[in-house]
Amino acid sequence: MSLPLLIVVFLCQSLRVSAADDHVSNKPEAVVVSKIKGHMNTNSSVRDVLNHPSFKGFGQFILPLDHRAYDENMQLSRVGSLLPYHSHVEPEAVVDTINYMIDQMAEGKIIFYSFYTERQKQEYPAKRNTGIFFFKGKHGAPFAIVCPGGGFSYVGSVHEGFPHATQLSRKGYNAFALQYRVGGEQRACEDLAAAISYIFKNAVSLGVSTKDYSVWGSSAGARMAANIGSYGPSGYGGYDLPRPRVVVMAYTGHSSFTRNDPPTFVVQGDNDGIVNVSTVEKRVDAMRNAGIEVEYHKYRNVSHGFGLGIGTGAEGWTESAVKFWEKHISE
Repeated sequence: MSLPLLIVVFLCQSLRVSAADDHVSNKPEAVVVSKIKGHMNTNSSVRDVLNHPSFKGFGQFILPLDHRAYDENMQLSRVGSLLPYHSHVEPEAVVDTINYMIDQMAEGKIIFYSFYTERQKQEYPAKRNTGIFFFKGKHGAPFAIVCPGGGFSYVGSVHEGFPHATQLSRKGYNAFALQYRVGGEQRACEDLAAAISYIFKNAVSLGVSTKDYSVWGSSAGARMAANIGSYGPSGYGGYDLPRPRVVVMAYTGHSSFTRNDPPTFVVQGDNDGIVNVSTVEKRVDAMRNAGIEVEYHKYRNVSHGFGLGIGTGAEGWTESAVKFWEKHISE
């Protein structure tokens, strides 16, 4: 074979290899990581979470880092130190939900969606720090969107976002945990409104029902949930959509409401060093006097930011919240 012909053959083979590489790189990421296992444990480090291949592109949102100083060598057994406004943080529960997400990715499911367009992110770069984690339930079941707290300075998803969404998913409901911009209540509510609008727009492809959806929130996240309950997504720049069928609120001093607020489920610890319990109870009483259905639970010797309340008198409160929601889901 002549030298020129050899060169032509080599170039053709190279082009075929290059085309094959391009084809592989364009596959959905969920397919690429579908065979990855690699569970975490309490001895795993922050670095392990950030670099886990299942979380490529959004690993920075798993833990409440939010541009704060942190030690990548820190073990997950000390994850509570990343959540200064929270209490009763159980490392085992944190690891369980992280591993649940790893398992979902191993099954080829997509668990993270960005609800802002690339143009919106270019216009407002901080919007890159947003998204929704999807904990899939039964196809066509109603959805809940969960807003973790953190004083609008961090997003405590590992303690009061992912665990709640995991429980809802295991009960057959579709659940989303919101990653929102820190820095203020207004922008966080705008992100929540945008996320709900995205879910409604993509309900068919996501496999969720938009009827009787609920919004859950804890601490700062409960303020967000209450605001959407009062004014709907359109009140914060979202689509003109129905308000949530039910709002679930945990430990917040949010005091305002409207007479059109949906039925509301409220939980509070009596040993809260951040929220004034009397403020919570005044709002509950005022809402009831306005004809709004409110179910209120106060737990003894429980402090602020208790999450699922594991090991406290509040443990199991999410079961009651689900029953409250189910009571208002239309047949």
